Amino acid sequence: MPPHKKSFRALACTASTLALAVTAGIANASAAPADAKAGKTVTSGWNNWSCKPSAAHSQPVVLMHGTFGNSWDNWLVLAPYLVKRGYCVYSLDYGQKAGVPLVNGLGPIEKSAQQLSAFVDKVRKSTGAEKVDLVGHSQGGGPLPRYYLNFLDGAAKVGKLVGIAPDNHGTTVSGMSRLVDTVPGARKVFSLTLPGVEDQLVGSEFLKKLNSKPDTVPGVEYTVISTRYDEIATPYTSQFLSGPDVRNVVLQDLCKLDISEHAAIGTIDRVAFHEVANALDPAHATPTTCKSAVS
Repeated sequence: MPPHKKSFRALACTASTLALAVTAGIANASAAPADAKAGKTVTSGWNNWSCKPSAAHSQPVVLMHGTFGNSWDNWLVLAPYLVKRGYCVYSLDYGQKAGVPLVNGLGPIEKSAQQLSAFVDKVRKSTGAEKVDLVGHSQGGGPLPRYYLNFLDGAAKVGKLVGIAPDNHGTTVSGMSRLVDTVPGARKVFSLTLPGVEDQLVGSEFLKKLNSKPDTVPGVEYTVISTRYDEIATPYTSQFLSGPDVRNVVLQDLCKLDISEHAAIGTIDRVAFHEVANALDPAHATPTTCKSAVS
């Protein structure tokens, strides 16, 4: 096959893969309750702007969805889970793209980090809390909050960052990023159409800037919760952070039977969520095991 046809075919495959991902995200969003489609945030006790933190949980929790997610579908399990444990819990939408409803995290991460900064200030003002704790999935647990901490003076406003399957050092997307780089102009297409996606691919200019600084900032406690079966933020070991006040946790070290992949670990996995609760309140942590899935 002539080289130009091979390049075209490769680009077509890449576009098809991305289209499937977008379609899946939209399909997932379209299954939401009607009031969510009308623009209301579906919650079960979270995004309660009259909530005041208790002495036991003095720092409100801000949840950040992953790419192709939104402020409610990513958190239909974890948000109520934390509310029941006495936290004031909030979630935001970020990285919206004009003409793409319900599916977010697509815009440039630098701009999304500005949205996070404004939202954190809103939560702090509403609750009276000096600091918040951040919990995020994928983009929302890694590059987005780390940019906020490192480049937007967020460190003074954050106590803990818990990243669930965060692509901290870029992702190969199970090899798709290599395919992108074999096709002339493909990365540029991604950058123009889905900058939030391209920002996360290994070798992006955004990641070069982000990781030009140390993984962590002083005063913030970090937890990374990963799964060996991750097929999106790959390799899963690239999610780990180094530095003081860091815990890197692999889900299967807690429960060998857990086979959650990238989406499940951040949306429905109660073993992972038990470890999130431990990270937020280490003084009262209890062992995370397979039994945590039903506790």
